[in-house]
Amino acid sequence: MIIAGIGGFFGTCGRYLTGVAAKKWIGSNYPWGTFLVNVIGCFIIGLLFGLVGRNDITPAMNALLITGFCGGYTTFSSFSHDNYSLIAKRQYGKFFLYMLSSLCLGLLMVWLGITVAK
Repeated sequence: MIIAGIGGFFGTCGRYLTGVAAKKWIGSNYPWGTFLVNVIGCFIIGLLFGLVGRNDITPAMNALLITGFCGGYTTFSSFSHDNYSLIAKRQYGKFFLYMLSSLCLGLLMVWLGITVAK
């Protein structure tokens, strides 16, 4: 649990910094921070699960990187809240764009991460 917590600390810090950077460099008219975190996190978890499939990750590294870091970095609860907010503001076009692009690119990045790891 401590190992996963350490990974979670660094994942959470990375998530925060990604959000701050996205807002500074891209703007805040779209939930870019959460979008980027989810897409990058999906690639990282795909890459790590690809390494697990090759038996290249120990149980301790799994706890640190997959459970901890990826669990702290990815933000599906924030993703859900962002979608709710877009619906509540009746920004249906942004809602559908955000939801579908996050899902499709997330799945693509998981596949790409697993493929790269092989």
